[in-house]
Amino acid sequence: MHGRNLNLDKEKQCKEGRKERLRMNYTKTMVAFAAALLVLNPISSANNETIPKAETDRLENAGKVMHEILNVPDDIPQDLLSKARCVIVMPSVLKAAFVVGASYGRGAMVCRSGSNFTGPWGAPAMYALEGGSFGLQAGGEATDYVLLVMNNRGANSLLHSKVKLGADASAAAGPKGRSAAADTDAYMRAEILSYSRARGVFAGISLDGSTLRPDDRANRKLYGGGANAAEIINTSEYSTPASGENLVAALQNASPERQR
Repeated sequence: MHGRNLNLDKEKQCKEGRKERLRMNYTKTMVAFAAALLVLNPISSANNETIPKAETDRLENAGKVMHEILNVPDDIPQDLLSKARCVIVMPSVLKAAFVVGASYGRGAMVCRSGSNFTGPWGAPAMYALEGGSFGLQAGGEATDYVLLVMNNRGANSLLHSKVKLGADASAAAGPKGRSAAADTDAYMRAEILSYSRARGVFAGISLDGSTLRPDDRANRKLYGGGANAAEIINTSEYSTPASGENLVAALQNASPERQR
């Protein structure tokens, strides 16, 4: 009888020992999990802080502007869009008209891929519009701009340096309306055709005296590394970010192939 009690006591001690080991293992696991969360949380926060919100917002807004303009009755003539090498969209350019007009805008340029700009529309590169031209005066409201780059010379000149419209690149106010005649000498000679939309009114506008330049600081934020406009446009190394897919899709749907 005494031996039986000893066996029961040993069995009880074994069970309690197993329970204690399980409790210790569980505690160690939870401590390790909590420590991992503490380590990963700063990394996660840091990653969130590096998301280029300003650049993604610009691309999303550019996509909205392009979709809206392509859906108005009196929009960009189809034959001009089909001949364009690149399209530049500047959403909500801010202007202040005092003695002279001044503007400051940030947007994106999308070009057709391929060495001769004949392929599908590629990844967007970030661009800046700056100006001090009377042609930019329109009170103090924000205005959306869309610019068509009509030939290879105009497209290539924009990839590497600041371009002054009307001087470094010939520019003209673009005609509007799907059936508008776009084969006049003025339109045929122009390297860049420009449009504006303010307070719901869409029209061609002169941007002579304004400058366009690659915003490579924004390009590096968006694509990382040493990304610049020329590489984004001319190579297949960079893919369209999610925030720019709406913009590229709008152009691809409206003009899938370039007319020669």
